Amino acid sequence: MIEPAFLSLPGGATIAYHRTLGSGPGVMFLGGFRSDMTGTKAMYLEQWNHTRGQTFLRFDYQGHGGSSGRFEEGTIGRWTADALAVFDRLTTGQQILVGSSMGSWIMLLIALTRLERIAGLVSVACAADFTETMLWQRMDEVTRARLQRDGVIYVPACNENEDPYPITKQLIEEARRHLLLTDKSLPITCPVRLLHGMRDADVEWQTSTRIAECLESADVRVVLVKDGEHTMSRDRDLALLTELLDELIEKTGKS
Repeated sequence: MIEPAFLSLPGGATIAYHRTLGSGPGVMFLGGFRSDMTGTKAMYLEQWNHTRGQTFLRFDYQGHGGSSGRFEEGTIGRWTADALAVFDRLTTGQQILVGSSMGSWIMLLIALTRLERIAGLVSVACAADFTETMLWQRMDEVTRARLQRDGVIYVPACNENEDPYPITKQLIEEARRHLLLTDKSLPITCPVRLLHGMRDADVEWQTSTRIAECLESADVRVVLVKDGEHTMSRDRDLALLTELLDELIEKTGKS
């Protein structure tokens, strides 16, 4: 296995990444909450882009995978800053961002600040604002009180072989600076494709339609897969993902 390279950040933090050079526009993958860059979609996209000679970049946020830091110290703002550092220092020219779950939220935040360099966006199971809609709003009063008192609660992992993972008060409160669905308009004008499974048990598929309504771009499509689940990692899901990505690459044209 090829070892990752590392991007050094101010303060000593390091971001692990893999970059494959090729033609433009570049493709940058942003993973989800508690996921790393060795996941099924990241690896599939790397191979797909390599085969067609396209520049591709995958990385780990702080507290994830091979990057430094502790997961429980992470926030949406910190992970967005990680992604922006990777975007600014490791990519050139026009980029197509592919975001998975939380990565779709961060993808949109990057697009809002780097509009001139974004050729297109592809989202899988968009989890914009999940800290509010999936975490805080679903907590009962006892759990909220415990979070306020202790600063952290522990949530059972989906995999029974994994330890419960922390949700911090800091994560919930800091994320409120970055909420997107509270705005009626998101000034993003590039082509956007929002792929979502209708059997997603983690993020309701209506999140993607709500984001689509907020986007200023007229070139927006929501693609729903009736039997699709949250990960959208079956062979046919991955084929559909690359079909959407190929469409945006062709729209941009080889540079």
